[in-house]
Parts: sequence; C-alpha cells; structure tokens
Amino acid sequence: MKGIVLAGGLGSRLYPLTKVTNKHLLPVYNEPMIYYSIRTLVNAGISEILIVTGGNNAGDFLKLLGNGSDFGLKHLNYTYQEGEGGIAAALSLAEFFSDNGKIIVILGDNIIEKNIRKAVESFKKQKEGARIMLKEVPDPQRFGVPVFDGDRIVNILEKPSAPPSDYAVTGIYMYDRRVFDFIKMLEPSERGELEITDVNNFYIREGKMEWDILDGWWTDAGTFQSLQCAGNMVAQTGANKLSA
Repeated sequence: MKGIVLAGGLGSRLYPLTKVTNKHLLPVYNEPMIYYSIRTLVNAGISEILIVTGGNNAGDFLKLLGNGSDFGLKHLNYTYQEGEGGIAAALSLAEFFSDNGKIIVILGDNIIEKNIRKAVESFKKQKEGARIMLKEVPDPQRFGVPVFDGDRIVNILEKPSAPPSDYAVTGIYMYDRRVFDFIKMLEPSERGELEITDVNNFYIREGKMEWDILDGWWTDAGTFQSLQCAGNMVAQTGANKLSA
C-alpha cells in the first residue's frame, strides 16, 4: 500500500506567515509541520510515499526532505498542483502513483500523538471500499461530521452548523483504486472545490465505508489557534516519533 501526503494550497488562514513559505513547512514546536504526517505513514509501515505540493515554494520541499533518508526511506516522490481545487483535486494527481492499488492519504497539517498501524492493517485485510479515522472533538462544526445509524456511518456533513455527533473526520483516509473514478464524477461545491467529503459519501452510499477511532490526541495546524495548540501538545507529550 502506498501513502500520499497532501501539502498544497495557499494557507490563507495563516497569512502573513504563509506569505513567504508553504504552510506545511512552518515549525510545529521543533520540527517542520510536514515531518509529522510523513512520520505517521512511515510508522504505519508505508515506504512508498508521494508528496503533493504547490504554490511558489514547492522547491523548498525537495531541499528539506530530499529522498526521505531522515525517515528511513530510500526515495520520496513529488508532484505539483497548479492553483487550488480542493482536497479531492489534489488527490487526483496521485492516480499515476497509486498503480491501481490501495492508498492511504493524510493531510499535511494533521498531527497525531500515537500511530495508525492497527487501522492500516485492518484496511489491508478489507476486501474493498474505504476507511476513515474519527476523533471526538469539542468543535465538530469545524470539520466533516459523521451521521450514525447505530455503528454504521450513513452520511458525512461538511462543517454543519448543528453537528449530528461530536466526532470529526480527521484528515486520514484510506481508499481502494475506485477513489479516482469517484473524483472524476465530482462537481465543484459552492466553494468551487472538489470536496473529499463527497468522495467519502460515494463509498458510504455503496455501503463500503469502515471507520476507526484515532488513539491519542489529534489536531490540524491550519489556523493560528490550532498551530499553537499543535506546538504545545508536541512540547508537552511528544508526537509520533519513529521509535514509537
């Protein structure tokens, strides 16, 4: 199974910090933000990884990460997203890399305390479909929120004003090869983007979506508040070190 880190976008919510660099190169405590998402994949046993980036600072990723040797990798792959178009649009650029196999996708601003090995192993055994990671949060209206019928997810609502549950869909997704067919069927949302929530709902309608609860703390780092929170959490408790 191959891994994909989505690290494009303009990072407008972190302006002016992102005026001169990509959001995912900003520091979270003592390491660049993107280190944490790469390490999440490596800790889960993923050794083939693609970085999807964009903007004016894409070359800085190569300078920082090189071939991935700091993470025990022999090679890192890179591709470039022109402009913005949503998470699903960025993911579509990885179709060539997936080689018609299963993939695990992580947003480059997602930082977790522990690891996702158990969920990844479950997905490897899963015959088809998708798998997402959920986390109970105090502010689910900021995220995609699952609608449950018993233990089954029947829908995901994007940033609902009245969340139907206290769970957020974290930026960690596992898909079979059909994800790229679903993306090609998408229409842009009101934001003019191809939404990953719509991709997930395709799988849900087919009854092919599984889920797990993420262990330990989790945060994105896409706002000033969450970036500070992420740095504080890493400083206090650590994050997913390669020895974990």
